[in-house]
Amino acid sequence: MSDEEVIEDMSPENLESGADLSQFDSRTVHTCASMILRNDYCFDFFEHSALRNLAQYLNPDLAMPPINVIKSYVFDLYTKEKLKLKQELAIIPNRISVTVDLWEACTTMTYICLTANYVDADWKLNSKVLKFCTVDPSADEMCERLVEFLSDWGIEKKIFSVTLDDAFENDIVQEKLKTQLGLQNGLLCDGEFFHVHCFSRVLKLIVDEALKLVSYAVYKIRQSISFVKESKSRKQKFKECVEKVGGIDSSVRLHLDMSMNVNSTYLMLESALKYQGVFESLHLYDDDYKLCPSVEQWKRVEKICAFLLPFSETANMINGTTHPTSNLYFLQVWKVQCVLVESLRVEDEVIKKMAETMMSKFKKYWDEYSIVLALGAVLDPRMKLSTLACCYSKLDASTCERKLEHVKSKLYMLFDKYSSKNTSSGVQRTIQDQSSSMPLQKSLSDRVFDQLVTETGKSQLDIYLDESNLDFRCYEDMDVLQWWKSNNDRFPDLSLLACDLLSVSITAVASTHEFCTGSCVFNKYKDRMLPMNMDARFCTRSWLYNFGSNDVDGEDDDDDDFEETMDEFDGEDDDIEEMMDELDGEDDDDDIEEMMDEFDGEDGDE
Repeated sequence: MSDEEVIEDMSPENLESGADLSQFDSRTVHTCASMILRNDYCFDFFEHSALRNLAQYLNPDLAMPPINVIKSYVFDLYTKEKLKLKQELAIIPNRISVTVDLWEACTTMTYICLTANYVDADWKLNSKVLKFCTVDPSADEMCERLVEFLSDWGIEKKIFSVTLDDAFENDIVQEKLKTQLGLQNGLLCDGEFFHVHCFSRVLKLIVDEALKLVSYAVYKIRQSISFVKESKSRKQKFKECVEKVGGIDSSVRLHLDMSMNVNSTYLMLESALKYQGVFESLHLYDDDYKLCPSVEQWKRVEKICAFLLPFSETANMINGTTHPTSNLYFLQVWKVQCVLVESLRVEDEVIKKMAETMMSKFKKYWDEYSIVLALGAVLDPRMKLSTLACCYSKLDASTCERKLEHVKSKLYMLFDKYSSKNTSSGVQRTIQDQSSSMPLQKSLSDRVFDQLVTETGKSQLDIYLDESNLDFRCYEDMDVLQWWKSNNDRFPDLSLLACDLLSVSITAVASTHEFCTGSCVFNKYKDRMLPMNMDARFCTRSWLYNFGSNDVDGEDDDDDDFEETMDEFDGEDDDIEEMMDELDGEDDDDDIEEMMDEFDGEDGDE
């Protein structure tokens, strides 16, 4: 079925009878649709008899909208929101960076997720899904569809960069896409800054190598934690062991990791290390426990845990910020490289060999770092070139000056494109006063700045780089985009460049998803949806709610620390005798006739 046929299937005029929204209270329809979108429920969620019976009980006059009315409302909302977003993307003067991610269905279908990252008129970084649909994963098909999507949104000449996973096929895709967009004169500097490597891919390769070193120890730790959590009696014995060993902070959470998740694996290993002495003594209190790692394995786990720390911090940075600006990425990548360099110098031959393998994988994608990340760091007024010099020098002082000159030359080359563009077209951002639609008048300091530029012959970039860095300690939580907003009058051309560089994403995976080393996979009910239904749902949810909180299917929140678990165990009084007393007191007069009456009252149960 083509997209056009699916659109007709879901459009209001082609839905079945009962799709007239005027027959239902608009607030009820809106509430139902919002619940479905925000919480990622099925479209038939409100068709369940239990919900309908509850609604009738609470308000007998309430007419619950049927599924086709809710679909019609969602599609109408999708159409309106798409038009609004299209208009917003058309009027912003800066460019747009996109990410391309492939999702696998549980059957054989592959979905493509195209996301736009840009700075809006309020100088806020946005990440909006533009398209979510099935695609043939071949390079030619993907390139053709991407050009089609960008043209549909009217942004084919406003693209700054594309972030892709570094699979072989994606390298071909980005080359073909760069050629296509280059023919339309839509790229800067012949597309030199077009392709950004997906750091998720790099982390996956590196972490996989690290965990191979301690795979059996990790297995033992995972099984040990599962052993303790398997029954209440084992939890009690573990608690007794904690008290006997002493000196253990039992408020530390004892975690089990989730599949292919860097954060949870790190937390599992870290929490297990806190209880190392307890696990080593547990066999004295529980004869069935036989999975304790050896002393050597504990040492290896401790080293790997220290190794995984910067990866976990990177994941927390990506997930902890709604849409992190690219200036934050440089230091995270630098920390990862520092860990690898230090691992090359250790005496442990196994660790050293592992580090050599991982460094080769790291250099393949990030030799001298992605230049875009370095440029983003320079345009952070707390960092600039001096911070890059410090970072480069710590890694290799002999190449520091060469790397700095390379970054500086690329920055000036890129700035020249923005400066000439704005000189010819007069396009620039203007800060709007909240109480007036007129641009603010330039202050005396701004007029002095303009005069300084004229008299000295220095460019905006020259003056910005000459000014002293802001103190990181005083501006630790500074919103760098708001700094550029307040300095827009001083640096009108440079602020446009800053918006574009700072909106580049380091990962092709949506930042609202938990950082994961695996692919995004659909569950069954989502895969049964028509492609256009999925596109409308997924995009509208992104635009209105930024996905909300239930983004990763099957993700369990293991937030019960060990002390709370023990307290819960101590407070439970459901022994066999009390259970029998409770059962004896139950009123079991639900005979067959009443059961039939209950079934007769249900309407439309699936």
